[in-house]
This record gives sequence, C-alpha cells and structure tokens, in this order.
Amino acid sequence: MPFDHNHHYHPALLRLLPPGPGRALDVGCGDGRFARKLAAAGMTVEGIDASTEMVTRATAAGSPGPGTVEYRRADVTTEPLEPESYAFISCLASLHHVPFETVTRLRDALAPGGVLAVLGCARPSRPSDFAREFVAAPANALARLIVFAGDRLNGGPDPVAKAPVHMKFPPLNDVRRDAARLLPGSTVRQLVFWRYLLTWRKPTDHPAAG
Repeated sequence: MPFDHNHHYHPALLRLLPPGPGRALDVGCGDGRFARKLAAAGMTVEGIDASTEMVTRATAAGSPGPGTVEYRRADVTTEPLEPESYAFISCLASLHHVPFETVTRLRDALAPGGVLAVLGCARPSRPSDFAREFVAAPANALARLIVFAGDRLNGGPDPVAKAPVHMKFPPLNDVRRDAARLLPGSTVRQLVFWRYLLTWRKPTDHPAAG
C-alpha cells in the first residue's frame, strides 16, 4: 500500500513559493519528484543529493517544464553555494542526515525575500507532540487504504525509488530551539504524518552572507 509521507506534503510546500519565476535549490532531491514540481511551477531548479543512484534516477526522469532542472551529486555541508542566489530552498526529509547548523549555509544562499522550507523528521518532545503522534497512526492507515484503492482502480501504483534512510531523528524541541537561534523569525509546525515544517523568509534587510 504505497503512501509517501513526503509526497503528501508537496502541495503545502508549493504554496510557499515566492511569486514569479526564480531560482530554486532542492536539497536531498532523491528521485527528483519535488524538483520536477518546482520546474512545473516555472522555477529554474538545482537538485542535489549525496546518493549517486538517486541523482541518476532523477536525471533520467527529465523535466516537465516550463522551468528546468539540473541535478548533481553533492554534499550540502561542503558544496559551494552562491550567496543570496535562490528564491526558494527546499529540504525534504534530509536535514537530519547532517548537522542542523547546515541551515546557516542555506540561509546565506537565499536571496533577500527568499523562502527556506524544511520538511523534517524529529522525535516528539512535548505532550502536544505525543498527542499528534497518537493521531498519526489511524490517519496513516486510512491514507494508505485510500491510496491503495486508487491504485487498484488505476491499474496499479507507479514504481517509487527509495532514497537511503537515516532513522536517527533529533528531538523536536531541539529543532525549535536551534531554528529560533539560527533563523530568527522562523516557524516550526508539527504535521500529522511524522513530519515537521520549518519555514523562514529571509528579510530584505538581512546582512549579506560572509
């Protein structure tokens, strides 16, 4: 019963795009599914991933246009990123693979007014976090059944390439604390399907990188 928690939140992430075409960076792009959606929205997209297999799969899938997508194998912790050059940076279920402080590199690569969107994985910390986790299990089962039924009606699911999985997640309170420290004005919102959404818009008067 295929149901991908990251893919489920793609529409919410796309609603965060700044108006107009621009340059986007998708960190941990995997098979490129979200990068292609950014291109379909008119963005000029760069997808980076540490997995050679994922980059190969993403490249083979091409681009739907009207924007373009280019993929490359890269480690976001060391990859040179042009300062203040991206209108949108996304990081889907990959930030926990690297030190959280990596967000400072993404912060510096954002153009003034640009948006950073992190769909992350973290362990619950507060009673309210655990309550949402409790709700997630039945909601997840229902979503899987709906997707399964849809796949049966449409002749079966599309094959999905799975990126390498890292199951060591930080506490959500640590994410909240570090986001407030490194990205003042950011918001961290816990979502239903074992994800949180961190969003930050770079102020137009933010000090230049470096």
